[in-house]
Amino acid sequence: MDSDFHSDDEVYLEGQLLIAMPSMGDPRFSRSVIYVCAHSSEGAMGIIINQRAPNISFAELLEQLKIVPTEDRISLPSAMNAMDVYLGGPVETGRGFVLHSADYFKADSTLPINDSVCLTATIDILRDIAKGSGPTQALLALGYAGWAPGQLEDEIQSNGWLNCPANPELVFDPAVDRKYNRALDSLGVDPSHLVSDSGHA
Repeated sequence: MDSDFHSDDEVYLEGQLLIAMPSMGDPRFSRSVIYVCAHSSEGAMGIIINQRAPNISFAELLEQLKIVPTEDRISLPSAMNAMDVYLGGPVETGRGFVLHSADYFKADSTLPINDSVCLTATIDILRDIAKGSGPTQALLALGYAGWAPGQLEDEIQSNGWLNCPANPELVFDPAVDRKYNRALDSLGVDPSHLVSDSGHA
């Protein structure tokens, strides 16, 4: 069978959200909402979109990366000083990944995930954001979540995750604390009805 064709029982979740269930055993993913950037028979990769990185702002990150010198920080647009940096996941935490609206595209470095969301992981996008020529909407994360072949499917099978379509408005919502409940709401799930034991006999 040609590897370009998926068999009917393969469901790939690229461009969808994963919502951690209370039974999720890994504390790094407790109450997390993950945007799935890539998913295939070779594994999966996603960005946690509802965990702020403590103790670092976007402006400070630009200084650390020597994109904007400290003395120029005052000239950054105030929206940028307020921009959050997220913990995208436990893999490659020293590297920045930017989920962003599709109005920004750099050949060779931007990965379009669907019509409305792209991923860029080069320093150019940070420079462009600092100059005011970046995407309209952006979420900057340090690190990402990764799964080996079949691992994500196993975790979903064992009630570790729910999945739902990703609404860009939810992905880029600055009210980080409500993303988990909003994602559950989109599925019609009341968070208070979720129990930590999945109830298997």
